[in-house]
Amino acid sequence: MSGERSATGDRRSAARHGELGEASRPAPSALPRLGVLVSHLREEEKLILHAARARGLAVTPLFDRELVLDLSKANAGSAGLHVDVVLDRSVVHSRAAYTLHAVERWGIPTLNCFAATTICDDKAQTSLILEAAGIPTPRTLLAFSVAAAINACELVGYPAVLKPVTGSWGRLLAKMNGPAQAKAVLEQKAELGSFHHAIFYVQEYVAKPGRDIRAYVIGGRVIAASYRTAEHWITNAARGAISVACPLTPEIEELALRSCAAVGARLAGVDLLETPDGLKVIEVNTGGEFKGLMKTTSIDIPSEIVAEAIRVAGDGAPAASSVGNEPAFANGWPRPQYCSSRRSTP
Repeated sequence: MSGERSATGDRRSAARHGELGEASRPAPSALPRLGVLVSHLREEEKLILHAARARGLAVTPLFDRELVLDLSKANAGSAGLHVDVVLDRSVVHSRAAYTLHAVERWGIPTLNCFAATTICDDKAQTSLILEAAGIPTPRTLLAFSVAAAINACELVGYPAVLKPVTGSWGRLLAKMNGPAQAKAVLEQKAELGSFHHAIFYVQEYVAKPGRDIRAYVIGGRVIAASYRTAEHWITNAARGAISVACPLTPEIEELALRSCAAVGARLAGVDLLETPDGLKVIEVNTGGEFKGLMKTTSIDIPSEIVAEAIRVAGDGAPAASSVGNEPAFANGWPRPQYCSSRRSTP
């Protein structure tokens, strides 16, 4: 690959998308060069790019569909990738995972890290980690055949909820109200043919009070939370739920921070359910969408994300490590178990 051609498809490609702007000018040496991994530029990504440039960072959108990752190269520079930290905002999980793995191998720190995103992009893996950490979650069963999945539904009781192990935005969720409906839904899912659709993730149905809670964590701090309200039982903002302000309580903060520490996430939206037994964690979303949340808080979320990216790049941030070391966060929660933001030698 030519030295003039970057892994992003060169700077002219970014210019075509109208978002290169001030990134063509070198940033002050004290600030890291930020690469933002994107599938396309939504409102949130544009706000992040704007916030980074406002702080004087050289920032480049890394469009995942244009990336060419030369795995034979020993370092990022020789592969044409000239950034000091990568912020993952891709909506294509597979592309993000491979990219984060490659750039971490080249010694570039990432937000979030490859290990955390891999766990959180798989609901079954996330549930296994959260259960092992003693974090309250809805009862969840895994099965690998239609017959076994019907048995799982009987065990949790009807209605039962079926979710894909990968995916987001509330897609492909099903509430099964009885055995006949469960059999029809499960058989149809099995016919889809992919490996992931042959893993049946069955969860107890929790009657929500018309809402769930999205708590937003950045760098070991819950910066804000919102209720996502809807008449439908699926309360994702992508499915039309309305976000309203939710006061931060000690319980929300504790569960959100413990969940992020368990999976190794430094940036995440943690989704919680209100139940008669207290709050339960549904998911940890390293994609960290915040469009709805922005309408409920005065906190400048894009600027907070950029500040965390700078910390991850090494601007005074402690490196994440394994369990048993001193706390990473001022509130005393343990260091993330799976990630290391310490840069290796390229």
